[in-house]
Amino acid sequence: MDRKGFKYSISYLTGILAIFIASLWPAKISAAGFSDETLHYVITYKWGLVHKDAADATLSLRGKGSNYHLTLTAKTKPWADKIFKVRDTLLCSVSKTGFFPISYSKISHEGGSYRRDDIAYSRSGNKVSAAVSRTKIDKKGVKSSSKNNFSASGQAYDMLSVFYWLRTLDYRALEQKKTFSTNIFSGSKVELLTIRYVGKERIKLRNGTQRDAIKITFSFTTEGRKKSSDNIEAWLSADSEHIPLQLIGKLPVGSVRVYLL
Repeated sequence: MDRKGFKYSISYLTGILAIFIASLWPAKISAAGFSDETLHYVITYKWGLVHKDAADATLSLRGKGSNYHLTLTAKTKPWADKIFKVRDTLLCSVSKTGFFPISYSKISHEGGSYRRDDIAYSRSGNKVSAAVSRTKIDKKGVKSSSKNNFSASGQAYDMLSVFYWLRTLDYRALEQKKTFSTNIFSGSKVELLTIRYVGKERIKLRNGTQRDAIKITFSFTTEGRKKSSDNIEAWLSADSEHIPLQLIGKLPVGSVRVYLL
């Protein structure tokens, strides 16, 4: 296996997983809000003849006071550790009222290097601002840090809190409107996430059974509508629960499929 290609592929898994989580929730939020829960996932890497489970991940949600606290952890399996070891943690606080993100952190240990991105949100009218701090330590132990500020009009989220916005979507309305969009803050840029309704398909699942599914795609663009990554495809059950059945994300080398366990 090409180590360089796998390196770029495996380090992208956490972002892919976060978007998969974004698609898994039912389209309605109950008046009582969200209950504490823990969900487990497996991420499969495919490149040529290689098709193996490459990473495990866990998402937990806990309510505390007026906020929800989210944690997403992802780690490569032992065979993948030998090629490019990943231990990533995403943390986020979101207000229960309005489901607005308050803070976000991504802590990455990838291939012997370390990076931490911290985002603090503020709001004024229709404008959302983000104060971003970044810290990096490379394989040689050299440390660097930077600060930045981003802003966007309308709503804005990060790669973990965005699923609250997605959970509010009415997929029947999405079928008519075809697309919904929102802003995404990362440690280095502002992106526009667009969800597009593709249609209904009958697909074969990993266990060999077949299900009717709703297919949607996720796309990311930066300023000037420049595409910042390949589209991500997801298939949700065509019933009222909209359970995610499969996700495919293209990578620089190979692709990934993400499954809820």
